[in-house]
Amino acid sequence: MPSNKISSPLISLLALASLGALTACGGGGGGDTGSSGGGVTLTVPGSPTLVALDPGNTAIKVHYTPPAATGGSAITSYTASCAAGGATRTGIGTTSPIDVTGLTNGTAYSCSIAATNATGTSPSSAATSATPALPVAPAAPTIGAATPADKGASIAFTASLITGGSPITGYSVTCVSGTLSASATGSASPATIIGLANGLTYSCSVRAINAVGTGAASAGVNVVPNGAVATPAGVAEFTTLDFNALDNFASITLPAYYDGTVTPDDNTPANNAINNRTASLGRVLFNDRRLSVNDTISCASCHRQANGFSDPRQFSTGFSGTAFTTAHAMRLGNISYYRPGTMFWDKRAASVEIQATQPIQNAIEMGWDNAAGGVAALITKMNATTYYPDLFNFAFGSPTITEARIQQALAQFQRAMVSTGSKWDTGYATVFSATAPNRNLGADLPNFTAQENRGRTLYFTPPNQGGAGCAACHSAPTFALAPNSLSNGLDAGETRIFKSPSLKNMGVGGPFMHDGRFTTLEQVVEHYNSGVQAGPAVDNRLLRNGVPQRLNLSVADKAALAAFLRTLDDTALLTNPKFSSPMRK
Repeated sequence: MPSNKISSPLISLLALASLGALTACGGGGGGDTGSSGGGVTLTVPGSPTLVALDPGNTAIKVHYTPPAATGGSAITSYTASCAAGGATRTGIGTTSPIDVTGLTNGTAYSCSIAATNATGTSPSSAATSATPALPVAPAAPTIGAATPADKGASIAFTASLITGGSPITGYSVTCVSGTLSASATGSASPATIIGLANGLTYSCSVRAINAVGTGAASAGVNVVPNGAVATPAGVAEFTTLDFNALDNFASITLPAYYDGTVTPDDNTPANNAINNRTASLGRVLFNDRRLSVNDTISCASCHRQANGFSDPRQFSTGFSGTAFTTAHAMRLGNISYYRPGTMFWDKRAASVEIQATQPIQNAIEMGWDNAAGGVAALITKMNATTYYPDLFNFAFGSPTITEARIQQALAQFQRAMVSTGSKWDTGYATVFSATAPNRNLGADLPNFTAQENRGRTLYFTPPNQGGAGCAACHSAPTFALAPNSLSNGLDAGETRIFKSPSLKNMGVGGPFMHDGRFTTLEQVVEHYNSGVQAGPAVDNRLLRNGVPQRLNLSVADKAALAAFLRTLDDTALLTNPKFSSPMRK
């Protein structure tokens, strides 16, 4: 997708991480109270938002979302409280949901949630009532888009937070057309159903299943299965797409460690789940130079697959060939696993979708600013082609081209860039255990060299235990940035908070930092070792007693840390043909 850029010369850990930063960065953690340095006053967190209560047998699961304001100190725990008749039971945890147990079935409880950091505990959220009882069948899922296929369909949905007090074990999808019907079961969205008749309109719904039984059906969504679809002549002339042999973007096989601890980080909105048709359109949009005002550059010009969907140049060349961007192009791998989903170095775009068309409208990048007629002029140009109306009709069911549809398609293509094929992934898959301490992230990996395992130890070990503490901000297995991270102290006096992309493929994605000032991973490591500068926005995890950290790593340890970071390079993603250009001309 077009490059995520900002004009400021300043950077953050997020930025650092983003282009190759490793770090002990984060958003307001650490044990200091009162002031984090640079004049930032630490306070208790804001109140979490209670999302839903899921009553079960003598227990209630309290689902919540973290507060936007952490008080400048990382939240260390959440406390759920449920009260009835003057008696209160609590549960403590670090992730949603939190179980409150020891309750009485049939009694109505009023529950709330509060957050705690090093400074204190927040006010409790607004309270909601629920009554524990024996488990029942789960609530209905929320259905999303239905993508037709030959004698079948793919049905997207999101699970309800209310599981009936018993974990959901699977889903069933049923499609009905008159007296005809077909059903299928699966473990996750989207659900694939076959055995439908082409050309008929089916109403499809999804139900969740737990140990008690099958829950209520979702609302229905209509789909018309279709058989072979001829690839239009214009599409075949300008692209390599075959409408009957699309690449698989929607059904990505993920490792076991991409489980329920990872899925909450997915920023994919319910109304834009990936489907192969729309993502294939996104692939064309991403690689088509005709989306610039003079047909000279595409999103892929600045986000090159071989370079981790980043740019090997410090700054990217705009459509004119003589003007340059003022920030380095960010990597895109695992872009779907950054919460809350805000994009660009300065997080000015609220989602991948909103970010998607901003570089297109940039006066330096692709040139469709107001003087050039904006997106409306681009759409006129696209409508005049012999392939875009057919591609939009194939993806959305009508040839209408809109900015929202362009955004949806580009976002789907980018979110499909999930990185699970690095040397680290291969090794961790052999030792992963969901029940082991820290999910066995501390275990040596059998495919690593001694130097790489030493670097891995430094990465995952906090500074006060002899490590570098990088994992405090860049969490495995996605290595995306923690949403509560602040600045990384790249420049003294930094006041802005930056984001960073995943550290995956940082070994091939330099230069590093938002302004590309570092050219090697070794320089990045040295910054966190000895170069962190004080400032109002610097992250507390980079401070020791209010002073920027100095890790004092040995030469050997700094080399080991850089070696570990290179194990995050994912050749499979860098060479996967479905992410390459489909343009013939």
